[in-house]
Amino acid sequence: MRTAYKCRAYPGPEQAAVFSRTFGCVRLVWNKTLTERHAAYHQRGQKTSYKQTDAALTGWKKTEDLAFLSEVSSVPLQQTLRHQHAAFANFFAGRTKYPRFKNRNSRQTAHYTRSAFRMNNGELSMAKTATPLRFVWSFDDVEVSTLNPTMVVISRDPDGRWYVTFAIDTQVPDPIDEAGHAIGIDLGIKDFAVTSDGERIANPRHLERKARNLARYQRRMARCQRGSMNRRKAKTKVARAHRKVHNARNDFLHRTSTNLVRRADTIVIEDLAVTNMVKNRRLSRVISDAGWGEFRRQLEYKAERAGRTLVVIDRWYPSSKTCSACGHLLAELSLSTRHWTCPGCRTRHDRDINAAKNILAAGRAVAGHNPGDACGADVRRQGSSLPQPALKQETRAARRPA
Repeated sequence: MRTAYKCRAYPGPEQAAVFSRTFGCVRLVWNKTLTERHAAYHQRGQKTSYKQTDAALTGWKKTEDLAFLSEVSSVPLQQTLRHQHAAFANFFAGRTKYPRFKNRNSRQTAHYTRSAFRMNNGELSMAKTATPLRFVWSFDDVEVSTLNPTMVVISRDPDGRWYVTFAIDTQVPDPIDEAGHAIGIDLGIKDFAVTSDGERIANPRHLERKARNLARYQRRMARCQRGSMNRRKAKTKVARAHRKVHNARNDFLHRTSTNLVRRADTIVIEDLAVTNMVKNRRLSRVISDAGWGEFRRQLEYKAERAGRTLVVIDRWYPSSKTCSACGHLLAELSLSTRHWTCPGCRTRHDRDINAAKNILAAGRAVAGHNPGDACGADVRRQGSSLPQPALKQETRAARRPA
């Protein structure tokens, strides 16, 4: 299992100059390779292999204009070619969008494999630098002197902060004790999540709380002359404000996902199409600020490590319109209706809690937990109230504690 540890780094002036030069070369190799790959395909109909890009990089180093590429470590440049080759493979497989050009104002990274760094007694020495890189280790459960990383990533955020990430191959951890509980989660905007237990997790709305300060910094930046030092300083303040929002959001998502994984053996969520949902210009900012995609990613890897089961049910399953008590399916239910009474059994429902209960029932049916008790997909109903089947369901982290 691959594990990564990210720490703050404090490079000296000489080290910062080397890393900045490496970032520039990595960006140039990526953009130039992407340009030539694009031209070869659209002008001549030829696909470009990794071997061809590697040969082209060797040729660039021999030219007078690009001879400076030899002044930095060749490992990050080779890794850039591998990453772009993988990016195109994912694009043609339909998993990602077309690779984009790199910008000097965005986050800068350089990937070093074992041949370009040395880790000795907790000291990290990078290629082309004379002294060890100073960093702050923040993980008390891991001894830094025992680290044996397979890859080291040096990065610099737009606000000027430096980071070092250690990628380490570790053994699969032992599953945690069984909780004897299953939980369904209905994600939303007013409340970040509502569980089948009736718990409501408030949406902290981190971006909305910082919106006034962020707008003020952006106005100051807009009034500065392009290319000036004042504009660069103002841009750093904008990046710093975004970083605070990002860190607060990640902290909330980590705390919430960890708590849920510890509480339940089976966790059921909906397969939300976040990419399509953010196209709604009225809700795009709020949906992006909620971080549903990142929340699902954290649940997936944490459930796998803890030996829990994560079930993802079909996004078209009518969880809000189905009565969790008798199974009656409403023909329509407007988004503004937060409470409704079932015409079949006269049960009064809270919209979100009812949806969470139905999500849990459908997930139990998929995962094979007490299918006779499930009130989701496997219960057969008669007449017009027959729900859509909960198809296209995924079961994540099927590994269970022994």
